[in-house]
Formats: sequence, structure tokens, C-alpha cells
Amino acid sequence: MLGLTTLAFALQVAAETIAVRSAVVRAQDDFYVIDAEFDFALTAPLEEALLRGTPLYFVLETEVTRTRPYWFDERVNSPQSVRRLTFAALTNSYRVDTGRSVAGTNSYATLDEALRQIRLVRGRSLLDKRELRSGERYEVSLRLRLDTTQLPKPLQVNTLVSREWSLASDWYRVVLTP
Repeated sequence: MLGLTTLAFALQVAAETIAVRSAVVRAQDDFYVIDAEFDFALTAPLEEALLRGTPLYFVLETEVTRTRPYWFDERVNSPQSVRRLTFAALTNSYRVDTGRSVAGTNSYATLDEALRQIRLVRGRSLLDKRELRSGERYEVSLRLRLDTTQLPKPLQVNTLVSREWSLASDWYRVVLTP
């Protein structure tokens, strides 16, 4: 009985976290870009809220730091990316808005197809090559999380009392040496 309770708890905890499958920082033209893949599923309350018209905002946060001996680490400005997931009841489709332009909104027939667009990050601009010193070692940290501050106020209260309303990955670190 204890084993079943432990297994049920482990499955519940796993359902509320985002796993980082892979992340790579690569050079593309005059910029460094991120390619990353995450693994997660929406919890039942989040999926129900989405179907009732509540948009879900996923934020890809990045931090670039350079370790300096005998001094504080230097932080390089790095952008964060937001993707909004919505359900359109009239067309029975899911939409993912990347915020880049009007053409940045895509419709999908199933929730899994829409989540695939959020899980997969390809060629996301990180920073200009000129911002980094050649030969120095930089640490790029990234994580994906559900922005619960964008939820309606009554649902924000739920995030305080239930872990089913929160999704976040741990910080994943990649070393970059230009």
C-alpha cells in the first residue's frame, strides 16, 4: 500500500514539472541562438481552464553570465520569450502565439500539436556575437515555466494552494566559449 501511495505521489509531482530534454547554443550569422526541447503535459486543472477560455503563457527565461575571479559574475542582457496558448471554441482549435508578428500565430487541431510548438524551441535569438568576449567562458542558463501571474486573479489563488497549477523546469546550464 505504501508503494502505491509513493508511486501515485511521484506521478503527481512528475506531472507538474517540465523536463529539459536537450539545449544547445549555436552561432547563426551574427547572433547566438538557442535550440531546446522540453517535455511536459498540462495538468487536468490547467487543461480545463484552457478549454474554458483562459490563455496560458509559457516563458522561456535565459541568463548569460561570465565568471570572473575575485569579482562578481558579469551578467549579459538576454531576452525572454513568451508563448501564449489559447483554445478557440468556435473553431475547436488551439492557437500558439509567439508574439513576433501576426504571422506568429498558428492554429492546431489538437492540444498535443499545440504543445509540441511550445516544447520545441528552434533558432531563438539569444544575443549578438559582439556582446561576448572571444576566448572567455560564459554560462547560458535557461528554463521554461508557466507564467501564473498572467492567469485571472481567482485562478492565481489556486496556484498558492495547489501544485497542479504550476509548471516549471529547473535551470539548465550550457557552457559557451566564443
